[in-house]
Amino acid sequence: MARLNVGDRMPDFAFDTAYERGLTVNKVLPKAKRTVFWVLRYIGCTTCRYDVHILAQEYARFEKAGAQLFVVMQSQPENVRADLADNRLPFEIVCDPQMRIYDALEIYAAPSKEARMPTDPEQIKKLEEKKQRVKEAGFVHGKYEGNEQQLPALFVVEQDGVVSYAHYAKNSIDMPTPDEMLKWLEEKA
Repeated sequence: MARLNVGDRMPDFAFDTAYERGLTVNKVLPKAKRTVFWVLRYIGCTTCRYDVHILAQEYARFEKAGAQLFVVMQSQPENVRADLADNRLPFEIVCDPQMRIYDALEIYAAPSKEARMPTDPEQIKKLEEKKQRVKEAGFVHGKYEGNEQQLPALFVVEQDGVVSYAHYAKNSIDMPTPDEMLKWLEEKA
């Protein structure tokens, strides 16, 4: 496969979540007007944990905008279940420890930690502010999994399988915030 662009059709890949096996893109798309695939690293990653927390807090807005959400991670299902044992999410985490989805959609890792970090002063500030929010929220690092230098990505897929939003991050902070993505979805609702 190749990198997705707006107007492309999302491939019908099979996937498992932490709680369900044997799903496919074509099985889940009919359940909402739009499906968001938010691609992160793994559940033990401190900032990924924070992102999942914020997405869970804002999930009612996703639903109100006619969207469902799947967070894709390199995590093993048992690690997601253990990590979230006291906090069941309103959305599913797609478990892709073999990184088949990452490979199929060409969501690459940076070659080094230095290459994963932003260099633009505005993005550096955004990263530092996010790190502070993560720290204030009390999130700590969990089990390491997958590729530590993995870059994030984000796709919105319409019910007919056509990609209406595609973003491949150039560094670890080069992603829309949940609020920015929700505003985009709400405008399209």
